[in-house]
Amino acid sequence: MEQFVNWIIEYGYYCVMQYGYIGIFVLLLLGVFGLPVPDEILLAFAGYLIFKGDLQFIPTLASACVGAMCGISLSYGLGHTAGIYLIEKYGAHINLTRDRMDNVHHWYRRMGRWVLLFGYFLPGFRHLTALVAGSSNLQLPIFAVFAYSGALLWTGTYISLGYFVGEQWATISGEIHNQMVIVGGVLIVLSILYYLVWQRRQQKTSS
Repeated sequence: MEQFVNWIIEYGYYCVMQYGYIGIFVLLLLGVFGLPVPDEILLAFAGYLIFKGDLQFIPTLASACVGAMCGISLSYGLGHTAGIYLIEKYGAHINLTRDRMDNVHHWYRRMGRWVLLFGYFLPGFRHLTALVAGSSNLQLPIFAVFAYSGALLWTGTYISLGYFVGEQWATISGEIHNQMVIVGGVLIVLSILYYLVWQRRQQKTSS
C-alpha cells in the first residue's frame, strides 16, 4: 500500500512538472472527484514551484481552483442522478425513504452548505459532501456558491502554504495532510453514528 501511495505522489509530481497548469487542473479534478490523488501535497508542491519561479501564482491558482470546481460538480451530478435513483430503488431496504431524504435536504439548506465550504480541508470527507448534496436534491445555485467558494479557499490556502514555507513544503504539508486524514476519518465515523441514531429516533417516532 505504501508503495502504491508513493507511486501516486511521484506520478503527481511528474504530471505537474511535465504538463504544468494543465496537469494541475486534471489532477485536482480527479482528486476532488474521488480518485486517490494527494491533493494537498500537490497543491503545496505547486506553491513551492511558484516560490522557485517555475510557475506563476494566478494561473496556478486558477488551474487548481477550476479543477476542484469541476471535480466536485461531477460528484454533485453523480449524486443527483445515480444517488437519487439508488435511493428510490433500494432506499426502502435500509429505511431511507424520500421523506427522510427531504429532511436531509432541509438540513442541507440550513447547515449543510457550510460542510460544502469547509469540507475540502478533510480528505475523504470532501468526496462525500457533494454526493450527499446531489442525492438530497440541493439546488444547484446554492451548491455552486458554497462549493466553488470552498474550492477557492482550499486551493488558495495550500498553494500559499507551499509558497511561504519554501523548501520545507514537503514536511509541513505532509504533516498537515496526515492530521487532516485522521480528522476526516473521525468525522465520517461520527456522521455515520449520528445518522444511525437519527434513523432509530425516526423509527420510534413513526411507530
